[in-house]
Amino acid sequence: MRTEGEIVTNTDPAGSWSLVVPLKPLARAKSRLGRAAGEEARPRLALAFAQDTVATALACDRVRDVVVVTDDPAAAAALSSLGARIVADAPGAGLNAALVHGARFVRGPRPTAPVAALNADLPALRGDELARVLDFASAFPRAFLRDAAGIGTTFLSATRGAEFRPAFGGPSGARHLASGAVEIALPGLDSVRRDVDTGEDLRVALALGAGPHTARLMAALTPARDR
Repeated sequence: MRTEGEIVTNTDPAGSWSLVVPLKPLARAKSRLGRAAGEEARPRLALAFAQDTVATALACDRVRDVVVVTDDPAAAAALSSLGARIVADAPGAGLNAALVHGARFVRGPRPTAPVAALNADLPALRGDELARVLDFASAFPRAFLRDAAGIGTTFLSATRGAEFRPAFGGPSGARHLASGAVEIALPGLDSVRRDVDTGEDLRVALALGAGPHTARLMAALTPARDR
């Protein structure tokens, strides 16, 4: 396994990355957030998070395209209008199967395409930070980024036809490390690490600076007396 100090020989050109973003049906998304935001707002927030994530990813000059794996028609329409490619979750067998399915879709016509999984719930995502993650990942067959809690994963990559092998869910950071993926330990990647599952996560994301879809929805949800 290569380390950060080794000579880079596996670089990929700018604009070559395909990002696979999984999104479960909105009615079932972000279940823990319902306690803080309310059940009516929960699916709307899940969609706003995905819209901000996808829009920022598409605007990053390292990204060729974004493939969203979802069976939700409202989310598919909203994200397609931003420029994402939509793939139905044909396996219907959970997150990792959806990611493998999305990666196979990307690599069908481009077998050696660099591909990465990116969480759909990164409303504060910044393009410059995503670019730094992708630049680092370009140097290794597989790389991953832990979430802000240091337990899960928000990004997993495979370059030049390397096997993808996603192992998301629970302590996925440890599993990805054990699988041989290189951990991305660069400083200043808060927006790429800050996924949102709870009310506290949302508060931190808003403090970092949420994207326009999340910001507008939060403004609409905030009672006038609290503004």
